[in-house]
Amino acid sequence: MTVQLPEASGSFGDKPVLTFPDSAAPAELEVVVLSQGDGAIVEAGDDLKVHYLGQTWGGRIFDNSYDRGASISFPIGIGAVISGWDVGLVGKQVGSRVLLSIPPHLGYGDRGMPQAGIKGTDTLVFVVDIVGTN
Repeated sequence: MTVQLPEASGSFGDKPVLTFPDSAAPAELEVVVLSQGDGAIVEAGDDLKVHYLGQTWGGRIFDNSYDRGASISFPIGIGAVISGWDVGLVGKQVGSRVLLSIPPHLGYGDRGMPQAGIKGTDTLVFVVDIVGTN
């Protein structure tokens, strides 16, 4: 069975709009490179600079950096962010736009993140533009 994932509008650097399929969220991590960059390969331990949009599967946007007009930076691949990001973004190239569908066990777990309106059962979908590494 083929996993159906949301479609993302726009191109690298533009705030995406996600369109969700009628199917249920996949049970495991799904990572799709929507547009391939040609920069450096992201390695564990790099400080990663990204723009992103985060939305619950079939639900609302809970965070995005495009509206703030500023990217964020964080260490990748060493447990500083949710596991789905650590696993899904290491090995990708700077300049890539990546779609991540992250099941709860690789996101915020059973507790969710109530302050962001994320339940422990929510699958998280991110579109991440990899801006650079340090």
